[in-house]
Amino acid sequence: MKARRVKKLDPHGPLLENAARILRVRTRELRSFVPEALDPGRSAAQHDMRIAAKRLRYVLETTEFCFGRPAENARRAAKQLQDVLGELHDCDVMAPRIAAHATELRARDAESVRSHAGEAGDLDPALAARAPHRTSYRGLGVLAVHVEARRRLLFDRFVELWHEHEGAGTWARLDRAIERKLTEARERHEAAERAARAALELEQAERGEAEAAERARRTAAQLTEARRVRGGKAAKGAPPARGAQ
Repeated sequence: MKARRVKKLDPHGPLLENAARILRVRTRELRSFVPEALDPGRSAAQHDMRIAAKRLRYVLETTEFCFGRPAENARRAAKQLQDVLGELHDCDVMAPRIAAHATELRARDAESVRSHAGEAGDLDPALAARAPHRTSYRGLGVLAVHVEARRRLLFDRFVELWHEHEGAGTWARLDRAIERKLTEARERHEAAERAARAALELEQAERGEAEAAERARRTAAQLTEARRVRGGKAAKGAPPARGAQ
């Protein structure tokens, strides 16, 4: 089963945020196989759910410290599901192999019995009673019953486990812990962005003040120079003082 894609991962970002995004997808992936996997005849869904439980468990084993008790409980639950579904899958693999082997042995015996019948017009039942593999496929029949019964028991245990953890809120608590961490991360990012904007605005304001002060200095210098020049010209054009003749 191909894993669901996790969006918005940042290889340079904090572990907590990336882990939260991965866990959110993996938890939803696991729960997506219900109710289909709770049907005893849907072995493919049960197999896919086992893989989803394994993926979730592996992520939790390395990141559960970021999310506290809800993640620890979810990791244990995922392992339980993975184990029982793994045993269930073993039964699903074994059953057709047993059936195929028994069919092969019966075919060999049929060929052997036919060969021993020779040119007879009909088959003597005694020949079939002496078939070379007769005890083997009888044993395989018993083994097939064992595997089928064990699968039913394991399936009942799986259903019980699933309802137990759903009732205890194992997945819901993990979801809340994940969303809480993502909310906190989003608030930190927003605060950092506000701080960056404020710093930029302050820098622009300080630059504006410096530019205004420089313009004021230049204007004052120009005014002083203008007054000096005007004062000099006035002194040159003034009439001579009395008594100077």
